[in-house]
Amino acid sequence: MSDKLKVGISIGDINGIGMEVIIKSLADNRVLDYFTPIVYGNTKNASFHRKANNINDFSFNVINQPEQAHSKRPNMINVWQEDVKITLGEENEIGGKYAFLSLERAVEDLHAGKIDALVTAPINKHNIQREGFQFPGHTEYLQSKTGADDVLMFMVSDDLRVGVVTGHIPVKDIATHITQEGILKKLHLMHKSLKNDFWIQKPRIAVLGLNPHAGDNGIIGTEDLEIIRPAVEQANEQGIFCFGPYPADGFFASDTYTKFDAVLAMYHDQGLIPFKHIAQRKGVNYTAGLPIVRTSPDHGTGFDIAGKDMASPDSFLEAMFLALHIVKNRREQAELSANPLGFRRLSKDRD
Repeated sequence: MSDKLKVGISIGDINGIGMEVIIKSLADNRVLDYFTPIVYGNTKNASFHRKANNINDFSFNVINQPEQAHSKRPNMINVWQEDVKITLGEENEIGGKYAFLSLERAVEDLHAGKIDALVTAPINKHNIQREGFQFPGHTEYLQSKTGADDVLMFMVSDDLRVGVVTGHIPVKDIATHITQEGILKKLHLMHKSLKNDFWIQKPRIAVLGLNPHAGDNGIIGTEDLEIIRPAVEQANEQGIFCFGPYPADGFFASDTYTKFDAVLAMYHDQGLIPFKHIAQRKGVNYTAGLPIVRTSPDHGTGFDIAGKDMASPDSFLEAMFLALHIVKNRREQAELSANPLGFRRLSKDRD
């Protein structure tokens, strides 16, 4: 029996680019040296996407349970058996239905310990809404399924890590959701993830302001002065090495971000626009704070290019390997925590 980790993969919207980037990622047999992939979908659906995107010489090993996975083949569990009409590039109820069925089965196996990590292909947040999924996205769904107290949407690349205080909420509601307690919670989640998931023992965190020029000492809004700055000060008192608030525009334009291990942005676009520009198609969306490991590419369903052989697998490949990396880091951290003397020796070596 192979001791390689099993990485489960949900296929996302069947009318988007999810299956295309999955197949392209797994078509390079070298990835099979590192983990055993198990895709939760349907072989007919996979064959449709393979032909639409002119991908030859690729096939899945069909299994019923993760325990049957072949360690040297891409594996697929047929979550449904019926024929499904695929309309590439179209947002419809069918796409949402089967995206949810794939995700639901993968999460069941992850929760049962049958797979070691989950990589999720993009869903459409509108058409997936149904009984069992009434959430803004994957992050909130997985938080609910795992019972996690709080989670952090953590965008990760080689050059930058960005978390957000507020996630998928309307812009008009952002200011009312910025609280000192909420910022502190995200800082603690980020600090813990940097230490346990990324093995950074003394992480440096930058905190962005909410308003232009970080409020300019209260002239352009008071949140930066009255909420964010006290949260940063309190976090430092609690042992988190953080700085700010920084004006977001100058912070990224001057490459100040390179001096930190991670950045906490106040809202979605403030953090994700510069992140995606800097990551250049190799960014990963990681959900920190969960008891399980879940990653995703940093792009959406790509309806506009579905079936045109234009989707890059780079971000999906990064997502798979980041999931693998974090699982191994967590397990090694758990082993070292059970051996304090060994942990102290390793910490001394890494400092």
